[in-house]
Amino acid sequence: MRIRLSLAGLLLGTWGAVAQEPPNRLTPQEIAQGWVLLWDGESMFGWESHGGAEWKIAGGALVGDSAQGGWIGTTTPFADYELRCEFRTTADGNSGVFLRSAREGAPHQTGYELQVYDAHPGGYNTGSLVGYAKASEAKIVPGQWNRFEVTAEGDRFIVVHNGKKILDARDGQHPVGVIGLQYNQGKKVEFRNLKLRPLGLKPIFNGKDLSGWSKVERPGGTKAPPEWSVKDGAIHVEKGPGQIETDGAWTDFVAQLDIRTNALNATHHPNSGVFLRADKGKFWTGYEIQIRNEYKEGNRAAPVDFGTGGVYFHQPTRRVVSNDNEFFTETIVAQGRHLSVWVNGIQVADYQDTREEGADPRKQARLAAGPISLQAHDPTTNLDFKNLRLVSLPKER
Repeated sequence: MRIRLSLAGLLLGTWGAVAQEPPNRLTPQEIAQGWVLLWDGESMFGWESHGGAEWKIAGGALVGDSAQGGWIGTTTPFADYELRCEFRTTADGNSGVFLRSAREGAPHQTGYELQVYDAHPGGYNTGSLVGYAKASEAKIVPGQWNRFEVTAEGDRFIVVHNGKKILDARDGQHPVGVIGLQYNQGKKVEFRNLKLRPLGLKPIFNGKDLSGWSKVERPGGTKAPPEWSVKDGAIHVEKGPGQIETDGAWTDFVAQLDIRTNALNATHHPNSGVFLRADKGKFWTGYEIQIRNEYKEGNRAAPVDFGTGGVYFHQPTRRVVSNDNEFFTETIVAQGRHLSVWVNGIQVADYQDTREEGADPRKQARLAAGPISLQAHDPTTNLDFKNLRLVSLPKER
């Protein structure tokens, strides 16, 4: 007996298999490659709603199904990236994914709308960038999880729908902005597995020596100054207090680095931090992204001293994700007054600085450029930093 399988049948089988896997998770390989979860599958942390649509969480998905339309977007902007997301709707569903949109205004005008609709009157059907570029023919698989894979790099956009490339176009009008999800009144839509990997990051540490970095001593000195070295491709530090800073300076950027806190025993939780927009040559200035993997009474949602990924003095980490004696990946996005932090791909900080602009982040909103600094906190300091990389973000239009 001959068995014939259509391409549609194969695709449905493939996406059905994907649907059976636990959603909204990153594999260790994805974490190592720099992917982050835009949505954690459990809360609205890092997202904000626009318009009258009501969004709910059900079955591991973000669901739009209410009397009014609108959209929901990340609070964090991105420029160049790979984006993966899955959506499910009806055959006549009408929705979209916004790319590089502003937090205010109409997202399809301040950025790009990646279409989810098979009957657009202007021919901008599923997979198109509405008003900018039309995709080749693609159809929503109704009632099943469909998948977009998007590469936005400079002025080039590549869109893959359910494994097939349907768009390769160029437009440079919108260089940076948030990711958004659209709900049109009357057509239920669901989204999940929203993952993003920033592109264009370049090393700011060569893995061999401390070229491009300068040591900054604590005023008045210290009995046990930090010992900075390079071991096994990582910046290694013991003792302290002290710091080491980049020769370069940045304002708005995406940074990723791998960190290991080397604990001597079960009660030792090395304390450190990554400083942003610091004052060149000055001790412990700028915003501090805390490093401390300690939490209270077994509760990772109860960090000690702001916890790893928290914005020190301003916002504690929402969850201590990382562990001592294991490398973890930290992703930091700084854009204007907004700071976001992911640890192992989980967003743990989402801070908007609403204070008056000034030079001291402990008292004011610091928007000026500055170096990146690594902290040696005290005589028990023992840490490793590797794979330090960064890309500047363009200014929002």
